[in-house]
Amino acid sequence: MEREESCFSIRPMRPEDVEAVSAIERACFASPWPENAFREELQNVCARYFVAWLGEERIGYGGMWLVILEAQVTNIAILPAFRGRGYGGKLLRTLMCAAYDELGIVQMTLEVRRGNLPAQGLYEKLGFVKEGIRPGYYADTKEDAFIMWNHDTRPYFLPQEALRQEISPEESN
Repeated sequence: MEREESCFSIRPMRPEDVEAVSAIERACFASPWPENAFREELQNVCARYFVAWLGEERIGYGGMWLVILEAQVTNIAILPAFRGRGYGGKLLRTLMCAAYDELGIVQMTLEVRRGNLPAQGLYEKLGFVKEGIRPGYYADTKEDAFIMWNHDTRPYFLPQEALRQEISPEESN
């Protein structure tokens, strides 16, 4: 596991990542975003997306919109074979740090399926609390979404040294 951890990195998403990110999206979600949506997000001045790598393989991604004084998590996904190893938490903490580093944003929100207990557990570990419900939010099943908020992400930031190690050197300059 230690060797595996040393091969893990996160970097900003690039156009050449879109096809792999779209494949991750299809593997993780019943109603995936189309590939062109990720291409459009790369052009969105309010959007920030990151890709998680294990060695040479893209294993996950996460994205957010930075709007006024809050960050809205749009997507976060880790391939099923790599879940339960802490990679999703590192990816979400990278989003938190990026929102703060870029615009001083410490408030973050997201929606999560009512039935997605593993994701809710991760979010709660990182300071998110349920503050509302969006009834029938998910078009595929009409499942409700919990609206979760973290009003101060700073206690969950990655230490700067760890963050630099997790983001590829060419991206941290």
